[in-house]
Amino acid sequence: MPGFAHPPAPAGDFAVRGAEPVPETRGGLRVALLMAGSCLPVLAAVLLAPGLPDLQDRFGTVPGAGTLVPLILTVPALAVALLAPLAGVVIDRLGRKPLLVVATLLYAVSGTAPLWLDSLRAIVISRALLGVAEAVVITCCTTLIGDYWTGRVRDRYLALQAVCATVSATAFFILGGVMGASGWRSPFQLYAVGLLLAPAMAVFLPARRPGTAADEEPATGRRPSSAGRLLGICVLSVFGGLVFYTVPAETAYLMNGLGVQSSGLIGLVTAIASAASVTGSVIFASMVGLPQRRLPVIFLLCGAGFVAIGLAHSFAVLILGTFLNCLGTGLLLPSLLTWAMSGLEYRNRGRGTGLWTASFFLGQFLGPLVLTFLESRTGGLPAAVGSLGLASAAVAVMLLPLLRRPAPARQTGRP
Repeated sequence: MPGFAHPPAPAGDFAVRGAEPVPETRGGLRVALLMAGSCLPVLAAVLLAPGLPDLQDRFGTVPGAGTLVPLILTVPALAVALLAPLAGVVIDRLGRKPLLVVATLLYAVSGTAPLWLDSLRAIVISRALLGVAEAVVITCCTTLIGDYWTGRVRDRYLALQAVCATVSATAFFILGGVMGASGWRSPFQLYAVGLLLAPAMAVFLPARRPGTAADEEPATGRRPSSAGRLLGICVLSVFGGLVFYTVPAETAYLMNGLGVQSSGLIGLVTAIASAASVTGSVIFASMVGLPQRRLPVIFLLCGAGFVAIGLAHSFAVLILGTFLNCLGTGLLLPSLLTWAMSGLEYRNRGRGTGLWTASFFLGQFLGPLVLTFLESRTGGLPAAVGSLGLASAAVAVMLLPLLRRPAPARQTGRP
């Protein structure tokens, strides 16, 4: 990863030995393309959020608009949660690169479709197709990171993927608001970026990592992760996705509850949250050791932020809680992802990545539903967020046995 020069170190719990790649050119362009592809689902998730009121006004007279308009924002994430496992299976059978190129083109076509669609239901259908494309794109990009690099270097690029997603979420939210000022259709123009990325991916991304055998073999004396182990990581990642998206989704409502209505102050807290999350991911990229061993502390950090938010009676305490939580989530995302990826071989990496992606996006989709349920039981959003903090602490306690796991054989990666 640009900006890091640490030596290779132990990777995940079930390390897989990859062949040493030969030196190559265009490595920076390859990284840039994979990171850009990884940001495409973020574009779909946040770009339209500022313009939802305008969409509601435009289609307010359509029967069922109260349900259909919010689906314009959320249905892509649901599609990813449902289809990423299938995308992983197809990727393993047909290859990563061809499907990535086709899915990126589908992303551009379905994403820009609302520019000329006038039916609300047709727009929702186009957004569902966008989610199908996203499921393939994000699964392919993450799988290719696992194909091209190994060990500590892979961990750093997965952390960079999290950084790019976090930074782009803030940038796309602001850009969506600016473009939405000229009309509800304008933000959909940005999805045309797929038309630029797809040809570049076709030309500059190799189908396989140079210098590898047809299949990677597990390190001597060690076995790849079992299906049960991966399933456990995926279940934990559902909760991780819920934790990750709670503060970004609920910050404005929490601030309104404290009497803060200023869009400028809400934007400030959003920027602080984004900076904290990026800081967490950068810290992760500079750390050594087993990522999963840090998960108990990470969930405790996220939980402490939630509890502070739940107890906040002032703007300053809310900012503190937001910072602590997002610092933790910045560490959480790459920790879960590298743990899942570390036990996958080439032949099943697409399936495993697809399952993990579906799990994390399912957590994102379930987050608002869980908070609504907790609100009904606790009497308010702050108390619901505080309850989620206690749940995070309980998960941290259950993960304490990870601290006693023996370190795996050392693994190398591209320097």
